[in-house]
Amino acid sequence: MEVADSVTCIILLILFCGSAAGNRKALYSFKAQENAIAMAPSSDNGICKLMVETHGYDCEEHTVTTQDGYILSMQRIPVGRSGGTPGNRPPVLLQHGILMDGITWLLLPPQQSLAFVLSDNGYDVWIANSRGTKYSKGHKSLSPNDPAYWDWSWDELVAYDLPATFQHVYDQTGQKLHYVGHSQGTLIALAALSKDQLLNMLRSAALLCPIAYMGQMTSPLAKNAAENFIAEAVYWLGLSEFDPRGDAVVNLLKDICSKPGIDCTNLLTSFTGQNCCLNSSIVNIFLDHEPQPSATKNMVHLAQMIRQGTIKMYDYIDEVENMKHYGQATPPAYNMTSIPNDFPVFLSYGGEDALSDVNDVKLLLGSLKDHDGDKLVVQYRYDYAHADYVMAENAKQEVYDPLIAFFRLQ
Repeated sequence: MEVADSVTCIILLILFCGSAAGNRKALYSFKAQENAIAMAPSSDNGICKLMVETHGYDCEEHTVTTQDGYILSMQRIPVGRSGGTPGNRPPVLLQHGILMDGITWLLLPPQQSLAFVLSDNGYDVWIANSRGTKYSKGHKSLSPNDPAYWDWSWDELVAYDLPATFQHVYDQTGQKLHYVGHSQGTLIALAALSKDQLLNMLRSAALLCPIAYMGQMTSPLAKNAAENFIAEAVYWLGLSEFDPRGDAVVNLLKDICSKPGIDCTNLLTSFTGQNCCLNSSIVNIFLDHEPQPSATKNMVHLAQMIRQGTIKMYDYIDEVENMKHYGQATPPAYNMTSIPNDFPVFLSYGGEDALSDVNDVKLLLGSLKDHDGDKLVVQYRYDYAHADYVMAENAKQEVYDPLIAFFRLQ
């Protein structure tokens, strides 16, 4: 086991270092393409064609432009595979986590993937893709080769991406929506709710692997990177895009995973914790599409949260810079106790999760201790880790069915 863990760490570090080298090359060559504005992918090469229509579901490609100019891709599955009448179904917005994109919700077979399960249960399903991911690299005036394109952290996802996607779904359907977030997708929702944002368009929120406090996480890779200021070092080198995906490394991992007797689900362990219920074949499917890029600044922000154990806006370290951005010397906090006590929340967390650690989740639950008893449903899966919530063979029975039952009560 120790040898396997060491190999996992080495491969992931190669993945990280390959990312940094690739980004340096891109950074130095951006001037040649500084006028090239990235556009959203066409319907011929988007997630609908690639991951949804192949399973017999109708799918629509949508784009939405944020207030700060990012062009985001969204997918809509309006009806289930058996058909039905679109238009009157309750809308659900699915928001992926860090270093992932909307394909998160489509990795499993149709009868097990949350997006398809919701669709077959009568919901109008919308899939979000955060800025910087493969299908959301568009911008009104910037290219991804421009460092300014990557000048954001999850604060901007709260301030711009979430409002834009919520408003689009609300405008298209004329209905308030349910929300499902995983990992960072829960963090940005909690931050928005704590500021009374978006409540006029929301029915309820389901938070899988909730991330708020991060000071007690046990993930060796994430914790060591934070404690050794790895993200900051990359950022100070001028590498504004954090892209953990390189063709050479992905092909290497796929080759390793194809060997007889090799269980590549262990590759995720040093990052996510010991997932209980992944089929070994899921890793190859995962590597076909994930991981996805993020801003290095975003990785720095998360590292600050790990070291400090707080939920604050991005810290520019320099008091003058903080004053310029926030009007105060230190970054403002997101106050979890400000989340309205009567807002319906479904929260599910796992005992083996190394990123959304049990003790950190208990801190969050302490902040929600005054929540109305009939508006907060908490589920604890003792054997689940971070990836189980979107990739486990039994996630439908263990998590998605109770989640849907919760939605039906709202």
